[in-house]
Amino acid sequence: MDPTVALELRVDRSSPVPLYFQLAQQLEAAIERGSLTPGSLLGNEIDLAARLGLSRPTVRQAIQSLVDKGLLVRRRGVGTQVVHSRVKRPLELSSLYDDLEAAGRRPATKVLVNTVVPASAEIAVALGVAEGGDVHRVERLRLAHGEPMAYLINHLPPGLFDLDTARLEATGLYRLMRGAGITLHSARQSIGARGATATEAERLGEADGAPLLTMRRTTYDDTGRAVEHGDHAYRPSRYSFEFQLLVRP
Repeated sequence: MDPTVALELRVDRSSPVPLYFQLAQQLEAAIERGSLTPGSLLGNEIDLAARLGLSRPTVRQAIQSLVDKGLLVRRRGVGTQVVHSRVKRPLELSSLYDDLEAAGRRPATKVLVNTVVPASAEIAVALGVAEGGDVHRVERLRLAHGEPMAYLINHLPPGLFDLDTARLEATGLYRLMRGAGITLHSARQSIGARGATATEAERLGEADGAPLLTMRRTTYDDTGRAVEHGDHAYRPSRYSFEFQLLVRP
């Protein structure tokens, strides 16, 4: 039986919202609340169009928009199937400190450098400040159960909040930002790998040239302002990045 039959689907032709989008929103809401469960097969598009008095292209567009979001999948010989409810992503960016604490890994921080330096060309572009202007540079060693996990270098524009060393060692950088009223909104991030420099090797307890995972991130607040640029190195034997990927047909 078509599970959409039990849904109270309706469209408002007097609304400026496109008809396909109205239908897509209702189907998405049904997936979110569990009315359309994973594995459910939607009925024939022609039947759904007839029930709602819509054209088949309109219904197809609505369903395709949910396929594009990864909520539905079209399977040849099977039909259109619910994959799962939308992946919930936190509105606030997580930090390594938050991740370690959530995993029960007892994070600790050692601040190695906390100073003001002239912005290099790269940092100036990332933070939207003048080259040679003052920026804060913070270097930290992040540990879990007393063992080095990551070497973190962060640059921040001046005047954001008090970058007190004791506070930086007591909690995560993002928590301090949120506590100062900064709303973290989005980030541009790249992940790579390379050999450890002599300094990184010494601080992380690895051999010179040992492979490291790297992450470079520029974080923005809800006004679009760059509030932090990080250049981090992780021990791959102690840390990994995990992603969820969806295959689109």
